[in-house]
Amino acid sequence: MTISDAQGGVKDPGAGWRGRIAPCVRTLQTWPWLDTLQVLRQRFREDRLGLTAGSLTFTTMIALVPLATVMLAVFSAFPIFGQFQGALEKYLIQSLVPEGIARPVLGALTQFSAKAHRLGAVGLAALGLTALALMLTIDRTLNAIWRVRQPRPLGQRVLVYWAVATLGPLLLGASLTLTSYAVSASRGWVGALPGGVSLLLEVLEFLLLAGAMAALFHYVPNTSVRWRHALSGGLFVAVGVEVAKKGLAWYLLKVPTYSTIYGAFATVPIFLVWLYLGWLVVLFGAVIAAYAPSLSLHLLHRPDAPGQRFALTVQLLRELAAARAAAGHGLGAVQLAAALRTELPQLEPLLALLVALDWVARLDEPGEARYLLLCDTATTPAQPLLTALLLEPSEAVQPFWRRAGLGEMRLGELLT
Repeated sequence: MTISDAQGGVKDPGAGWRGRIAPCVRTLQTWPWLDTLQVLRQRFREDRLGLTAGSLTFTTMIALVPLATVMLAVFSAFPIFGQFQGALEKYLIQSLVPEGIARPVLGALTQFSAKAHRLGAVGLAALGLTALALMLTIDRTLNAIWRVRQPRPLGQRVLVYWAVATLGPLLLGASLTLTSYAVSASRGWVGALPGGVSLLLEVLEFLLLAGAMAALFHYVPNTSVRWRHALSGGLFVAVGVEVAKKGLAWYLLKVPTYSTIYGAFATVPIFLVWLYLGWLVVLFGAVIAAYAPSLSLHLLHRPDAPGQRFALTVQLLRELAAARAAAGHGLGAVQLAAALRTELPQLEPLLALLVALDWVARLDEPGEARYLLLCDTATTPAQPLLTALLLEPSEAVQPFWRRAGLGEMRLGELLT
């Protein structure tokens, strides 16, 4: 140790970075990878992610021309942004779609979009609705993965997605234009760049895709998603897209069945396969982001047995009642999940039900929302909860309700 070190005058410049990287390395070392694979397999089966990816693939195919038309109209309205369009097209060819199918697809989209002005006002309105339908489908799908039952108001969603469809290409094109020459050189269009520069540009492309997906997972679900969890899903998508792109390119090179059978029409089925794989990767990334809190805490997935949701809700009320009795200020969803050793996506719909019954208040604060028990358990009837999660008091079961005294039961009797 030097004298200056002993006096605190000189600090190691790498200590700060090492301090930030060390927790990430420890997280990767202790991450439950096998549990993650099990969650992905379980969610793929129970949430029918394969069917959802097929639906999104079809909707994407229908909405591609409207989205391209909107972007082309934005670029045409501002001639100064003309070079952004070229940079955006290069990025799509390089990073998102295998090059063998990107050029013909991009050419066809540009040709179709250029003719869209002949449709008239009604036709253009239909194209816009088709583009918004894709965005609303994505919104509904992500909210379903996070088990969110109440999406944002329709008007708010439409405004946000329309802003993304119009301003997003400009912002992305502007950022890409700053490095368009260097990216072109790194891909062999202008000349060769040093290996380190090419690697840096590829890393920037990777981070750009990961950041965009993280923003999607953070902002679209109508629930609180922490940035670190959204980034974990975004990184998974970025890695998955690269693997899928390389794998599809290798398959098409080694097994040219599509070209042999379909000939010039081969681009269409190949592009459909690519869209399907891409949406599967995005949905898996959303599952990673949604279940990251549960996986990091090694929480359990409770099987969907009869009465399981009712039992979980009773346990939630007990935890909230105990927190209120201890003069606490409520509990966060992650705290409740850790206390019950249950996955967070299983608890959030039950918390939403308690908020809808006006028994629990949700306080939206920076970081994580807190839940507070509002009702007096000694005087609050338990019937709303019993009806919602256990047994509807229909005519056929009225004798059972009377004999069991469920109609007169108070909430406090369930919690004792």
